[in-house]
Amino acid sequence: MSTYVLMKILESAPDRYDRGIRWLTLGRLDRAYDRLTSYIQKGHRVLDLGCGTGALTLRAAERGARVKGIDVNAHMLEKAEQRARRAGFAENIEFSEMGVAELGNEPSESYDVVMSGLCFSELTGDELTYALDEVKRILRPGGLLLVADEVKPESAVKKILTRLIRCPLAVITYLLTQTTTRAIDQLPEQLRKRGFSILSIRRSLLEDFIEIVAQKP
Repeated sequence: MSTYVLMKILESAPDRYDRGIRWLTLGRLDRAYDRLTSYIQKGHRVLDLGCGTGALTLRAAERGARVKGIDVNAHMLEKAEQRARRAGFAENIEFSEMGVAELGNEPSESYDVVMSGLCFSELTGDELTYALDEVKRILRPGGLLLVADEVKPESAVKKILTRLIRCPLAVITYLLTQTTTRAIDQLPEQLRKRGFSILSIRRSLLEDFIEIVAQKP
């Protein structure tokens, strides 16, 4: 099932978002986030793109990082701030209502880690190109990009299966949220073209979900 498509439906109800995502992914996303944030060390300066209700943000803060979480959805940010206060991490986290189009305002080489959980597939091709270029600029040398997102499978058979699953869900999502989704094509290759080194890749069974750990030289 295309979990990202259904995630867009849940975004209209932040209070049900976390429970819904766990149910839809059977815990897969939680496990992916746990693996990715294991690369974060105490004292790291971290930026969480499209932070939503703060699932990645809080994990990074729990590991001792100083985190900035950004999202264009004010209701999701409010939920994230509530979670941070309850967990006792409010002092280590800054939340900001902004999108990737405003990454140009971030200082160069100011982050040790940039995270993106189900964010890049919200972007158009041009927006993704801009975001990846900006991520490389704001990462310090040796900094990491941690990604968990929907991608287009490389196998022809799996591409067909994924399309059959996605099409009806995409229609439902658009009717309920007036937005659409874009599984990313050849994300590892796009990162390599921008000079990132790929340290780790993990794909789902249908190859429609990917975890990537990439590094800026």
